[in-house]
Formats: sequence, structure tokens, C-alpha cells
Amino acid sequence: MDAVVIGAGHNGLVAANLLADAGWDVEVLEATAQPGGAVRSGHITAPGYLSDLFSSFYPLGYASPVLRSLRLDEQGLTWTHAPDVFTHLLPDGRAATVNRDLTTTMASMEQFAAGDGERWRRAYEEWCAASPHLLDAVLGPFPPVRAGLRLARRLRAAGLLRLARRVVLPAREMGRELFAGQGGALALAGCGLHTDLSPDQPGSGVYGWLLAMLGQEHGWPVPVGGSQRITDALVDRLRARGGRITYGARVTRVLTARGRAMGVRTADGSDRRARRAVLADVPAPALYLDLVGASRLPPRLAEDLAHFRWDGATVKVDWAVSSRIPWRNPAVAGAGTVHLGADLDGLSRYATQLAASEVPRRPFLLLGQMTTADPSHSPEGTESAWAYTHLPHRESWSADEISAHVERIEAVIEDHAPGFARNVVGRHVFSPADLEEADPSLVGGALAGGTAAVYQQLFLRPVPGLGRADTPVDRLYLASASAHPGGGVHGAPGANAARAALARDRRVTGGWYHAMIDAAHRSVYSP
Repeated sequence: MDAVVIGAGHNGLVAANLLADAGWDVEVLEATAQPGGAVRSGHITAPGYLSDLFSSFYPLGYASPVLRSLRLDEQGLTWTHAPDVFTHLLPDGRAATVNRDLTTTMASMEQFAAGDGERWRRAYEEWCAASPHLLDAVLGPFPPVRAGLRLARRLRAAGLLRLARRVVLPAREMGRELFAGQGGALALAGCGLHTDLSPDQPGSGVYGWLLAMLGQEHGWPVPVGGSQRITDALVDRLRARGGRITYGARVTRVLTARGRAMGVRTADGSDRRARRAVLADVPAPALYLDLVGASRLPPRLAEDLAHFRWDGATVKVDWAVSSRIPWRNPAVAGAGTVHLGADLDGLSRYATQLAASEVPRRPFLLLGQMTTADPSHSPEGTESAWAYTHLPHRESWSADEISAHVERIEAVIEDHAPGFARNVVGRHVFSPADLEEADPSLVGGALAGGTAAVYQQLFLRPVPGLGRADTPVDRLYLASASAHPGGGVHGAPGANAARAALARDRRVTGGWYHAMIDAAHRSVYSP
């Protein structure tokens, strides 16, 4: 065969589809019994209640040039929206809500400070000036030469400098600069907490700005029928183009000779030869240290991997609720996603406790109302809901520790929605270990393939180097969220790996391309 793809997560499936589009013979080897990685659905709480097992709302997936180019609508993928995009619910009961209708969002922000509605509009207009080319630059290979040039022409020098400054701002400082009240600032900071960054860390603001403004522009849609529909569409598309997926095929070794990837070996001892490329949708430490082996790597790369940092561990709870959630503030009822349990100072305290390896006594929650977003998730008048929060990343958690934290999670919801607990008719808990067992790429319950901190982004992801899918092993490519641009369901790491493999294989460019990559790796990893 031409290529082997290790892992049938969404990035692996995107990579396989793009290679199949180019006429390559592709096989995907998946260690578990089903595809999708962290993009899957199932009935785990009560009969008739569908849960998205891991990821749920997809602003990046909906807007992603990568996924759009695959035309998954032709495989039956359709999207739907909750009435409101998201709401940040403050401890005092006030709610800052983003709606796809700009005037509705402005009215919500205006409640917190006179003029903040207009300030939100201006922030959104600044986003719109950059967004046509910004996503291409963010999600494409690094460095983003073509998209960067288009963005430069659009914004000019002064606009680029302001954008560069915004990229490194902490979320707290960005909120202070853009808004007079807490509403707009919390909308940004709460979105920033979808990563593992504190509102006070450099770079946290850009994540909040990106997600909040994507919500204003596109919403945070969900696939009709659950997140599994994204995976099903990718699988169906690949099979229609001759690609194959083999399940229960755990890869234990990338086979190399003379510095080049030749294929893989699976746990049953069988070998797959790959004439053109091996692409790995697995975490970077697993690829380099387990599948390739430190002895086959430049010594400095192995040393750098010792400093690779995961994002935080995660506890996720799914509920089947026999009614809609009884929020004290009815403004929350229409939100697909609810940020719950903290004001701006509370977000900072929560993040500081995690950084100090402490268990937050009052966790900040991301809560999803799935039936509100897609009525097919549960019977009419009920709710299929979930919430997750982070814990420090560590080796293990006892059942008692997880149970105690689930009580804290439910107490936060009960404070804002009295009667919630008595309407729960089914519950399922994913501890960090449960998440990793269900998807081996979610190491220790880390959702993003590594920290979003600036020291592990762009050309520093996963370790100092090119920030590209290419590896020091010829024809071996990293296609997971551990590669640039990182976590999220947008397909960019898989697409970048496929494009790198195709570029390496083209005769007209193969010689200089491979020489350039080799020279770059030597400059980084030579003694």
C-alpha cells in the first residue's frame, strides 16, 4: 500500500481522505473497536438519551477550511444550532449571552456597562476584518506564508502589529481593554478556559477572542444526530474512495531503515509495508518514544520530549434529565453551552489551584445542553446534558476522589438550577482514566494533545523545531493534536500531515523539499 495511517481519530481520517483523494492506496489502523477518537456519540445515561461522549460543539469544525473542503454534507452531515450560542453565568445570577444575532448579544453586554454593546460590535468588526484569512493562517502549515501574505494585505502593517499584540494578551487584560463591564470580559475569559490557560497567562486572550467571535459569526453548531455523524461522514467518504480501516489493530512499532519509515508492526506481530508514508494520529510522546524509539531519534529530540507538557486532566459527567434544566435565570435556558461557577477572579483562582496541583473546591464548569441544541438527543421536554471540569494532570485518581468531585460539580449546578438533581434519571461519569481507556490519545484525561501555553505552540509544538508535520524520520508524519495547530475538531493536523506527505512524494519538489526539512532538523537537533 502507499500509506499507513495510525489511528482513526478525526485527524487520522482527514489525512486518509486527502491521501485517497490523491489516488493513494491507504489503510488506517485503529487500536480500538471503533473509529472517531474523541468524536463519538452513544447512549450511556438512560434509554432514549443520546450523549456526545467527548467533544460536542464545533465552531472550529464548522468554520474549518479543511472540513469544508471535504464536503461532508454529501455524506449526510448536517448542522443545527441552539437558540443562544453560549452564556456565562456569574455567581450572582447575571448572565452574559452571545447570540448569532449581533443586536441580541449587544443588548446582553450592555446590561453590564453602558456602551459595552457598542464595544462588542467594534470588537466583532475587528474580527471580521481579519477572519477571512485568519483561519487559513491559524489552521494551515507553519509558517503560514500564503495566508499570512493575504492577511498582511488585508490589515496592513499597523493592523498586523495590533493583531500580534492581541495574540499574546492574557484574557483578563484583553477584556479590560475592550470592555468596561464584566459581561464582555467574561465571555472572552470563559472561552479561554476551554484551554488549560489561566485568564492571566499570555496567549489566553486570543483563544477566548477566537471562540467568542467564531460564535458571533458562525455560532457553535452541533451535528444533527450527534458528534458521531462527523466520524460516520469521514469513514463513509474514505471507503467510497477505496480507503480501508482495520479495527483492533494496535500499532507497536514504526518500522524504519536508513532513517526512513518503511511501515508498521501491529500487536499481533504482522507488518504493513508503506511505500510512500506513515502518518500517526497519536500523541507526540507515544509516536517518538514508543513507536519509533528513543534510540532511533536524535538525542536532543528525546531530551526535548522530557519537557513536553500535557494539558489538564478532565472529569466529564453526562446526565439524562427528565425535564429541562430549571435555571434560576431563564436567560440561560436557550444556551447550547453554559460557562458556570465563576466570575473573572474566580476563573483566576480556579486556574491557580490547578497550576498548584490542587483540586478546586468550587470548580468552573463547561456545561452543554444537547437537546436544546439538537432535539434528537432526548425526548421532548427533557434534556441530555453534560458538564466537564479540569483537575491537575497526575498519574492516577481514586474512585473516592472522583466521586467527591462529581458532588462538587453537581452542587455548582444545583446552586444555579434548584431541583436539577431530583430530575436526573441517569448519570455517567468519565474520570481521567476512563477517558484514556475509551480513547488512548486522551492521556491522563488531557483533551488537547498537549498544553496550549505559548511555549508549546507554533514552531515549538510539540517540541522546538519546525512546527510542521514532518519528523526527523523521512516519510513519517505527526498527524495528531500534538502537532501544530493543536487541539480542537478542525482536522488541521491531519490535513497538514497529508499535505506534507504529498509534497515529499512529488518528484518535481521532492528533492529540495526533503533537503530543506533535513537541514532544518539538523540545525535544531545536531549536537
